[in-house]
Amino acid sequence: MTTTHPSDAFQIALANCAREQIRTPGSIQPQGFMVVVQEPAMLIRQVSENLPDWLGVEIDALLGVHFDAVVQDGCSFVEQLGELDEDQSQPYHVADVQFLIGQQAQRLPMMLHRHDQVLIAEFQRPAAVPAPSSRLYPLVRSFVGGAPDSESIDELCERAVRVIKRLTGFGRVKSYRFDTEGNGLVNAELVDDDYPSYKGLCFPASDIPAQARALYCANRIRVIEDADYQPARLLPAANLLTGQPLDLSFSTLRSVSPVHLQYMRNMQTWASMSVSIVVEGRLWGLVSCHHRTPRSVSFQVRTACELLGRVLSLQIETREAHLRHARMLEIRQRIVQLLGAIADQDSVRLGLRALPDIFTDFVGAAGAAVVSSTGCDTYGHTPHQARIMALVGWLTARGDAEVFHTDNAGRDIPHLAGLADMASGILAVSISELHPHYLIWFKPQQSQVVHWAGRPEKSIAQSGSLNPRESFEQWQQIVEGFSPPWDPSEIEGVQELRQAILGIVLRKAEELAQLSESLEKTNKELEAFSYSVSHDLRAPLRHIAGYAELLSDAEGANMSERSLRFLGTIENSAKFAGTLVDNLLSFSQMGRCAMHLSDVNLSAMVASIKLEMLPDYEGRDIRWTFNALPIVVADPAFLHLALRNLIANAIKYTRGRPVALIEVDVQERDDAHVISVRDNGVGFDMQYANKLFGVFQRLHRMEEFEGTGIGLANVRRIIERHGGTVWAHGVPDQGATFYFSLPKKTLMPTA
Repeated sequence: MTTTHPSDAFQIALANCAREQIRTPGSIQPQGFMVVVQEPAMLIRQVSENLPDWLGVEIDALLGVHFDAVVQDGCSFVEQLGELDEDQSQPYHVADVQFLIGQQAQRLPMMLHRHDQVLIAEFQRPAAVPAPSSRLYPLVRSFVGGAPDSESIDELCERAVRVIKRLTGFGRVKSYRFDTEGNGLVNAELVDDDYPSYKGLCFPASDIPAQARALYCANRIRVIEDADYQPARLLPAANLLTGQPLDLSFSTLRSVSPVHLQYMRNMQTWASMSVSIVVEGRLWGLVSCHHRTPRSVSFQVRTACELLGRVLSLQIETREAHLRHARMLEIRQRIVQLLGAIADQDSVRLGLRALPDIFTDFVGAAGAAVVSSTGCDTYGHTPHQARIMALVGWLTARGDAEVFHTDNAGRDIPHLAGLADMASGILAVSISELHPHYLIWFKPQQSQVVHWAGRPEKSIAQSGSLNPRESFEQWQQIVEGFSPPWDPSEIEGVQELRQAILGIVLRKAEELAQLSESLEKTNKELEAFSYSVSHDLRAPLRHIAGYAELLSDAEGANMSERSLRFLGTIENSAKFAGTLVDNLLSFSQMGRCAMHLSDVNLSAMVASIKLEMLPDYEGRDIRWTFNALPIVVADPAFLHLALRNLIANAIKYTRGRPVALIEVDVQERDDAHVISVRDNGVGFDMQYANKLFGVFQRLHRMEEFEGTGIGLANVRRIIERHGGTVWAHGVPDQGATFYFSLPKKTLMPTA
């Protein structure tokens, strides 16, 4: 009697099933018998309890007996096993042997292998009509040599199924491959007329527990001749050398789980054979043979099928590698195109923007995004930018993987509500070691109809053990929330793209570091040159201006008006040149003089500047607005010079206004004070804003407004030496606002 499982009881039953010791069942199938020998003494230590049925000898009469006393020339046949270069844990037919005791007159095939520190000998009655090698060899040879290069993996499996059915005569032979969840999809099948077909159907992963999958990888073939067999126990139960039940992982007669036998009977199958398809060390799939009545399989046929299975595994591995390499070649060609665009644009974001289709398609995505400190670019079908940025925040917080991928965002990122509505498939890669910069690809959700070979549900008995499922009728399920999975080649390609981009960024950083070092050296040389020239020119220019003035005073009455005009021009030019030299000298000193930081009261400093500049605006109508300004940490002399330059410019460029408006204000940020000087003067066109703070950059003619074009360059250098930045905003004939930021600092107390 069975009951539908509650979840707790079902989980317990599943755990018990997963712990079943299928490698050490303690018994064998009765179509043969087993003798376990301790080497090198060659003494028999265990036998199967059905041995008397075969030899007519009591078990006690064999335990402790020398192997040669039971099997004629037994030790010499064992030596053949030692001469093999292959793995001796796999059963090997050494000979058909004669027994020296008992009633067994017929020679029996002896299969030998070494495992669990002992020699295991298995004997099985030969087939009533043994398959001649002249029949087996051509079938296997035709399979090995008959594979065209254009043959797909499914076509290859179909051909293997045909050959194995001819070799074994089973009523149904099918192959299926496992998906990433472990479900098996039947991709090839050949059945007799009275057998149901399972081609195209899925068998749930729960049909094969994890320990059974591992055993399928180790032992490539398993035969069950009769699902109603009565197992033959090994006596004694424990391996003498280990004290544990004998490990029968590689035995051809190993008994199987009672749950699996019930599964076969539920499927109306009384004989089966499974051939493993192992690709790159993982269980890729199985070739499964079923028969409605008990059926024996000779060791010759079994060996031929195992060989065919190994060849099939290698051919699938080769084809998958070929497909993977072809896909990687296509991906790498597109990576080269993307890297070329990045190099041309000297920017990852701009380079990918130049090739949006290639960027999106090279991993088979429907949409993509580039997220950097400058913003988020999206291409194709993507979630809203706010959700993309939330995803980036989650990826950054994880911090444990360079590449993240999922085909079910709703399952794997459930707290980002709504993300899966536009993209169930997400593939994201970080392209910066320091900053949250990501390349992200998206695939939409695709509903999928899965045709199961029966409902995947199982039940549990009142004893708490798991019952195998009973129904194998086709059952349809609609699966939602998943996108097509990301191919391993696509993930590998994204990793290669990341490494290439990081390489470009690293090389660019090295080039910039070298350039910065070179520029720093050049700037120091220019500063030294500027300081030297400015210093040396000051005296001659002052002499020119002074002597011109003396000449005007001494000889002015005797000179013509024209000569006086020329002399005035010389005097004014010399004074301007002197002022220019003074400003150049000041500019060069900005990078050479050490700064001495202290607390600076900006309100007091602005009031002082206003007072000292009074002669420049005396008689004009200027309305000053000085809002409450903070106390900042700065070099007082340098900051005074910067503020004086900005206020002087405001006074100068409002000269034509009947009423001049000059406002000094502050905006507080978390990490900085932002000081602004605003006026209603002539303003400027914003297309020239990037020129304002350069040396000798002027936006107005000398005839309109005097100046050397060095003042704002001095302001920038002063503020940047304090760790801040400068910028400006202007509108022609409506005024200008100049801003500078000063980082918020605290002076360290002196000792």
